[in-house]
Amino acid sequence: MLDAVLKKMSAPARISVKGAIAVVLAALAVGLPQIAHIVGGAAAGSVWMPMYLPVLLAGCLLGWHWGLLVGVLSPIVSFGFTTLALNSAMPALERLPYMTLELAAFGAVSGAFTGLMKKSVFAAFPAVLAAQVAGRAVYVVYNLIAGKSFASLMSSVQTGLVGLYAQLIIVPLVVIAVYAIIKRADRE
Repeated sequence: MLDAVLKKMSAPARISVKGAIAVVLAALAVGLPQIAHIVGGAAAGSVWMPMYLPVLLAGCLLGWHWGLLVGVLSPIVSFGFTTLALNSAMPALERLPYMTLELAAFGAVSGAFTGLMKKSVFAAFPAVLAAQVAGRAVYVVYNLIAGKSFASLMSSVQTGLVGLYAQLIIVPLVVIAVYAIIKRADRE
C-alpha cells in the first residue's frame, strides 16, 4: 500500500521507511496489551486481543513480508520485555508458540491482500476477515495438536469475538484513512 508513495525512493530508503513503520507497529503490539490489562484487567487481552490490531495494520499497510515479521516478533518481544522489565511474562511462556504462529498468519494473510488494496482500498475488509479466519484456524489446530479440547478452544475463540469484530471495523478504517492521506499528499 505504501509502495506507491515510496516508489520515488531508493530501495534502501524504502526498506528503512517500512522498517521504521514496522518497529512502531511492533512496539504498539507490545504496548497495547499492557494498556488493555491496566484498563480492563487480566481478561482484557483475551477479549480485545490488542496485540493483533497492529499486526493486521502491518500486513495491510506494508505487505505480507513485513506483516509476517511484525506478527512473529511482537509476541516474542512482548514476552522478553515483560519478563525482564515487569517480571510478569505476557504472553505466558505456554502461550508464546501458538501466539507467534497465529500472529504470523494474521500479518501474512492480511498482507497478501495489498495488491488488491492498491486497486480498491476497501479490500482491507476482506483482508482483515481472511487474516482473522486463518489466524484463529492456526490457533485451533495448534492447540488441538497440543491436546486441548475442542470445546475449550471454541470458548476461547468466542471470548475473542468482541476484539475480532472491533478489529474488523477499526483496521480497514485506519487503512482507508492512511490511503486518503497518501492520496491527498500525492496530489499536492
